Amino acid sequence: MLETNQNLPQLYRFCFLMTGDAMKAQEAFQATLREAALRSAQGEPPADRLWFFRDARWRCLVVGEEGLQPEKATLEEDELSPHAPSQVAQLHPEQLAIWISGAPEPQRSALAAYYLDEFTPREILTLLELKAGELSDALTSGRRQFQAWLNATTPAEVYEE
Repeated sequence: MLETNQNLPQLYRFCFLMTGDAMKAQEAFQATLREAALRSAQGEPPADRLWFFRDARWRCLVVGEEGLQPEKATLEEDELSPHAPSQVAQLHPEQLAIWISGAPEPQRSALAAYYLDEFTPREILTLLELKAGELSDALTSGRRQFQAWLNATTPAEVYEE
């Protein structure tokens, strides 16, 4: 199941990035594993690891609709910085997850898959059921908005040369 459980931590991380909340992430993660076990017991195991992430994505979207919702706002965008990886490395996982989970769909799913660093671009397209242009737009806009947020929240002296 899920390639001998090697991807279970990544599946949970994906759920956490999608929801921004440990309890909601755990709920979606466990429901996905229960569904996979049920299918396996019925002789119809999930076809591949992408099934797990697709199922978890939909469950995360459902549990993410519960409770407080982010306000709709137009976010500033900055050009991507060569220092972005070091800025992201300074964040606590919760900060990244909260930011991503507040993004609209399909941007939220695209960013979660991108920052998980688990998938090829083709796998992300399959996982999210998007066309290449839609994925590109979601990632470009999301990463630029994230860069603006990073620039506003990460001390400049840490990543300036």
